[in-house]
Amino acid sequence: MTDLLFLAAATPELPGRLDPLRLFLDADIVVQAVMLGLLLASVWVWMIIVGFSMRIAAVRRRCREYETDFWEADSFETLMKERGKKDIASARVAAAAMREWRASVKGGRVADRDGLRQRLAGAMHGQIATEADELSNRLNFLATVGSVAPFVGLFGTVWGIMNSFFQIGQQQNSSLAVVAPGISEALFATAIGLFAAIPAVIAYNRFGHAVNSVESRLHRFADRFHASLSREIETL
Repeated sequence: MTDLLFLAAATPELPGRLDPLRLFLDADIVVQAVMLGLLLASVWVWMIIVGFSMRIAAVRRRCREYETDFWEADSFETLMKERGKKDIASARVAAAAMREWRASVKGGRVADRDGLRQRLAGAMHGQIATEADELSNRLNFLATVGSVAPFVGLFGTVWGIMNSFFQIGQQQNSSLAVVAPGISEALFATAIGLFAAIPAVIAYNRFGHAVNSVESRLHRFADRFHASLSREIETL
């Protein structure tokens, strides 16, 4: 009876479930570095997701409000002076057109009407491309994490499994008790890689669609403004 009690006390209590912190602490230093890098990438991905969601919502709201006021205003010049300095994509598109208009229409006469129309369209479309590039600037990191993180996690898994086989050779023991901990730690690296990659891929696709939507809205605004300016050109 005493021997049984002593054996029970000496046997360590097995965990009832996986402990991620224990898996990280028990892993090889290379696997730990892989896990830590993937966790940092995941944190940065979620920061981009939250920040970009707020930014794209603000861009849409400002463009919608500005365009509503723009088409209801009696004077485009007055509205642009009042709100042209604010962070509004539509305002910058309109300002690009007006800069070209002022540079081309001097003395109230236009020598080449078709050339002016083309320059106005080019100025607005160039500004739209700039706005789209600035919006999608941080999305490249999401694409990188989404495509690379699973392979980085797989590298950690391969390294952990190699270390497990090395332990088999060192201990001259191929039992599951020797191999299982190292394999669990190795597979945990792949899990973290997927944890970082899946939200990044979903967010990249979703935000890419959002940027295209804003770009399309700006193109529609530019086309409508171009039509208004074309009518003005006919009177010159």
